[in-house]
Amino acid sequence: MTKRVAYCAMLTALAMIFGYVEALIPFGFGIPGIKLGIANIVIVLALYMLPAYQALLIQLARIVLVSFLFGNMAMMIYSLAGGILSFFAMLLLKKAKGFSITGVSIAGGVSHNIGQLAVAVLTVQNVRIAFYAPVLLIAGLLTGCLIGMLAYRVKPVIDKVGRH
Repeated sequence: MTKRVAYCAMLTALAMIFGYVEALIPFGFGIPGIKLGIANIVIVLALYMLPAYQALLIQLARIVLVSFLFGNMAMMIYSLAGGILSFFAMLLLKKAKGFSITGVSIAGGVSHNIGQLAVAVLTVQNVRIAFYAPVLLIAGLLTGCLIGMLAYRVKPVIDKVGRH
């Protein structure tokens, strides 16, 4: 039990570090709301290495802590909407079998942007913002693919370390 708590704490800290580093990198191709989502590699890996509820707790802790430390309340609301939707989309596809870790990550990237767009539509109260969806969906597909490929390459190393 203690080992599992320490492992979850380490993954949360790692996700927070990645979130902070990403906040420092001026990435986005000049398009607001688009990020690499490098902290999500931790969440994708956690989905494959831990019980779902622990991976969800890591996701929620990361979002709340990074928002408080490096962002603001608006960032937290958008991130929670995207993060929760993407988590459950990834969990569903992982349990459905037949999807690779990259496919699961792509679903996470796309659904994260859908969740954030939904909050934006509700916040701004203007459906026209939904015209931004194609750009966000393509960005989610590309970043989800990148994160998934990284997770695929890193997972065997983590599995090997975990056995020792």
